[in-house]
Amino acid sequence: MFGKLKGLFGGSAGISIAAPMAGTVVPLEEEPDPTFAQGILGQGAAILPAEGRVTAPADGTIDVMFDTGHAVSMTTADGAEVLIHVGIDTVQLNGQHYKACSKAGDRVKKGDLLIEFDPEAVKAAGYETVTPVIICNTDRFAAVKTEKTGPVAAGDVLIEDVCGTGVAVVATKSVC
Repeated sequence: MFGKLKGLFGGSAGISIAAPMAGTVVPLEEEPDPTFAQGILGQGAAILPAEGRVTAPADGTIDVMFDTGHAVSMTTADGAEVLIHVGIDTVQLNGQHYKACSKAGDRVKKGDLLIEFDPEAVKAAGYETVTPVIICNTDRFAAVKTEKTGPVAAGDVLIEDVCGTGVAVVATKSVC
C-alpha cells in the first residue's frame, strides 16, 4: 500500500534488479571502462561472467537490443531503466560471439534469456567480458546500492532501492 502511495506522490516504490548472469560481482568503480566506472551512465555493479547467458533481471520491456548483441537496455515494470553491457569495447566485434535472443519491444519476465555469448571466444579476441549492469535513471530512486560482491547466481538480488535505510543518497528527487 505504501509503495503505491509513494508512486502517486512522486516517490519511488522501490526496485529490485537481479543478477542477469552467474559470476563474480565487482564494484562498478573497478570496471576498466571509465564511462561505467565513473557512473556517467548511472549507478550499478559489474559482473565477471561465469557463463555465456544474459537473462532478464526483472519483468519489463526491451527498449534496445543492439544489433551486435553485446548490449541490451530495458525498462522494468518498476520503471528502472537498465543497461546490460557485455564486455568492454565489444561493439568492435560486430556481433561475433554474440546471439541476441530478444528484440526491442519484447515483454520479458525475470529470468528470460536475452543474450547468449561465448566468453572464451570474446577473451581470445582480446576483449574483457566484465559486464556492467547500470540503472540509467538512478535519479528516480532515493538511494541505490549493490547488494553484494563476490559470487552471484543468475537471479540473485544484485541492486535494489533501499529507501530509508541510511545508505548514502545517490539522488534527491525521490524521498522516502
